[in-house]
Amino acid sequence: MKILVTGATGFIGRHVVERLLTGTHDVVATSLEEVASFACRYIPANLNADVNKPGVSWFERFERPDAVIHLAWEGLPNYNELFHIEHNLPASYHFLKNLVESGVKNINVIGTCFEYGLQEGCLSEDLPPKPNTTYGVAKNTLRLFLEELGKQHEFDLKWIRLFYLYGEGQSKNSILELLKSALERGDKVFNMSGGEQLRDYLPVETVADNIVQISLQNEVRGIINNGGGRPISIRRLVEDFVKQSGKTIELNLGYYPYTTYEPHAFWADIRRLGRLYRHLLY
Repeated sequence: MKILVTGATGFIGRHVVERLLTGTHDVVATSLEEVASFACRYIPANLNADVNKPGVSWFERFERPDAVIHLAWEGLPNYNELFHIEHNLPASYHFLKNLVESGVKNINVIGTCFEYGLQEGCLSEDLPPKPNTTYGVAKNTLRLFLEELGKQHEFDLKWIRLFYLYGEGQSKNSILELLKSALERGDKVFNMSGGEQLRDYLPVETVADNIVQISLQNEVRGIINNGGGRPISIRRLVEDFVKQSGKTIELNLGYYPYTTYEPHAFWADIRRLGRLYRHLLY
C-alpha cells in the first residue's frame, strides 16, 4: 500500500512516518519544508498556497497514493486565529476532495479534542461537538464537509481526535519542554498555573502508533478518540517529570491563571479505540 503522510516533518508526523516504515508500506511524505534528506520519498508542497491552482492533481503529484494520513495544519498553537477558518479549512477540504475524486478510498484526518469545546468529563465520540475556538470550529467543519462529500463519493473516513501528548520534538513552549529547560538551567523555581486541571496525556510514540493502526484498518470508521482514557492533573504530570529527572525545583503554583478556552477537567472515552485493537487481535 502506498500511503501519503502530510505534515510529515512535524512533531507527530515524523513519528507516524517512522512507524509506517517498520512495515512493508510505500510511504510518500510531504510538508512545507525543504529538507536535504528524509527517511522515505519526500515531496515538499504548500497545500494552502497551491490548492486553488488550476489543473493541480494532488493524486498525481504524490505518486498515486492508496491512502492519506492528513496531519498538516498551520498556525498552532494559536487556537483563536481566523486563518484556521479562512485558510486551513478550505485548503484541507479541497486537497482531500481532490484525492477522493481521483479515487483514494482510505482517508484519515487528524481532528482535535478542541471540537468538544468546554464540555467536561469523559468525552465520547457521540457527544455533539461544541467548539469554542476558531481552531475547533475549523476542524469540526472540515469533518462535516467530508461527511457531505461521502454522500457523493464512496470512501472510508477515519476522523482521529487527538487529546494531549508529549515527547521528542514537541513545541518548546509546551509545559514539559519549559520545565525541562528550567531543570537544565538549574532554576530554583518553576512558574505554572494551579495545576489542578485534569487532562488526557499520551506519549507521542503511542499517539503515532494509534494513528497508524487506525489508518491501516477499515472496520472502525468515523470519529475515533486517540487518547489514554485516564485523566491526570497538570500538577501530577509536572511532579512526575521532575521526579524522573532526578533534580529538584520549587513549583510556584498559581502564578499563571487557568485558560478560558479549555474545560477544567476532561479526558477521552476510548472504547471505540479499544474495539479497534480487539479487532486487530482477533
